[in-house]
Amino acid sequence: MRRMQILLTTVALFTAGTSLGGTAYANEEVMKLQKDPNNWAMQLGDYSGKRYSTLDQITTQNVKNLKVDWSFSTGVLRGHEGGPLVIGDVMYVHTPFPNIVYALSIKDKGKILWKYEPRQDPNVIPVMCCDTVNRGVTYADGKIFFGQADNTVVALDAKTGKEVWKAQNGDASKGETLTANPIVVKDKLLVGISGGEFGVRGHLTAYNIKDGKQVWRAYSTGPDKDVMIDPQKTTMLGKPIGDRDLGVSTWNGDEWKIGGGTTWGWYTYDPELNLVYYGTGNPGTWNPAQRAKDGKREGSDNKWSMSIFARDADTGAVKWVFQKTPFDEWDYDGVNENILADITVKGKPVKALVNFDRNGFGYTLDRVTGELLVAEKYDPAVNWATHVDMKTGRPAVVDKFSTFANGTDTNSEGICPAALGSKDQQPASFSPDTGMFYVPTNHICMDYEPFEVSYSAGQPYVGATLSMYPAPNSHGGMGNFIAFDATTGKIVWSKPEPFAVWSGALTTKGGVGFYGTLEGFLVAVDLKDGKELYRFKTPSGIIGNINTFVADGKQHIAVLSGIGGWAGIGLAAGLNDPQAGLGAVGAHASLGQYTNLGGVLTVFTLPD
Repeated sequence: MRRMQILLTTVALFTAGTSLGGTAYANEEVMKLQKDPNNWAMQLGDYSGKRYSTLDQITTQNVKNLKVDWSFSTGVLRGHEGGPLVIGDVMYVHTPFPNIVYALSIKDKGKILWKYEPRQDPNVIPVMCCDTVNRGVTYADGKIFFGQADNTVVALDAKTGKEVWKAQNGDASKGETLTANPIVVKDKLLVGISGGEFGVRGHLTAYNIKDGKQVWRAYSTGPDKDVMIDPQKTTMLGKPIGDRDLGVSTWNGDEWKIGGGTTWGWYTYDPELNLVYYGTGNPGTWNPAQRAKDGKREGSDNKWSMSIFARDADTGAVKWVFQKTPFDEWDYDGVNENILADITVKGKPVKALVNFDRNGFGYTLDRVTGELLVAEKYDPAVNWATHVDMKTGRPAVVDKFSTFANGTDTNSEGICPAALGSKDQQPASFSPDTGMFYVPTNHICMDYEPFEVSYSAGQPYVGATLSMYPAPNSHGGMGNFIAFDATTGKIVWSKPEPFAVWSGALTTKGGVGFYGTLEGFLVAVDLKDGKELYRFKTPSGIIGNINTFVADGKQHIAVLSGIGGWAGIGLAAGLNDPQAGLGAVGAHASLGQYTNLGGVLTVFTLPD
């Protein structure tokens, strides 16, 4: 009866189409769907990004009995990031380029209800930095929303797969591409842009979900009016910014115009505060000397790259902003997800935002004010900075590992973490049952040599050569799955893996945590102590995200396999040079001995 109720509700929503839409309704519909654990209605689980489910049929006692219920081939190779959505009895699955979208019947175990395959110019592939990935579709208002590689944002009828509208979000000839998972807030679809390695100027754009018309666009760099910052009203660390146009004055000349700060990560939202949270990426170029104002690090923060923004979802105006890695010298992209959780820090209840940055520090902020509460390393190998100054929020850089202090054309060795970060885009999870954050991490270091590079639209604007390798004095592996206490900044336990853990995590009420490995294993662990409870080899390496839902009254686990992404770019693109793939190929040179290309959805459940 419960499943029938969900199905009828879903069908009613689809049938109603735009007649039930509206500013308030779209938001309420999404919230209702995500609160029902039978669905997996958003890529991050819900607006808060916790990737947690209250489903508890699968427990620490019976997870060892999981079996494959059904599987589905996407028909596409290359890296499969993101994961499927589940709305009622329909599953929506996406692929990397050419960005096919499938609607599958869960009742009929993968029967194709409709298929959408856009026509895209394959010339967009060479300007996709780190594989042809995409992080997934979004549902709201009877539509499926999707961002294609060629910068087309498309709205599809969720029942039929027919196009409702299209919007152009960027220009591939300038190096702009689109890999992010959009988010719907009220009557707006919010989506960013990729291309930080091509001199792209990052932005977040809001489109009307009814017709695709642009409502507002906020840039990551440039004058205040473009960034949509009022320095008297916008705060940083709880105080008004004060100074005007920092998005210009903290750059060398006009470098801000090709300054990166792209927005290809994840977006979260607090309905009570009406604030959307997201991060901005690395500044272009990777050679910091070209971005240094007057040839100095001081005054060259390159704002607002490497920052967390809190924006009013209706207007785009910035309420607060926090820059994690000013004047980035290591490509520590700041786009990782911002998990919203209510926790107690130093005896005080806090509406917190928790971010596990590429730079290796885990940040806990007050999501209302942007005040910094905790900033600690979540991988002990991190050495580029000793700590974060809690008053200024600035990391204390170790000159030995500074690619700027050492100079252009000088190879800085032994920097930890590598540009892959202590964690890349693979989203973490928060369990309110344990109060812990569960984080898929990388344990990789690098050598980094910057060089002079000239800008040409549509051409790589990198300016550095990298070599990557496992962190020294460790278990010899390149990954860990960890439990982290964001109230204290302490690692509670750590489970090593041979390769970087590049999949999104899932936690459940049943006390089980799930993640995937680059070799292709779905792994289940006990949330209390990290003890491994289950391991199953899927057909290809996992860089997608694990989710869970209910079908026929039974809890299911789903994972999208398909090796690729930055970590698996060597396999995905057939690269052999250790320094290819911006250094990632060398780090994962042996990965081809354990897995191969292939896009496959695998769905698990317990036996009857």
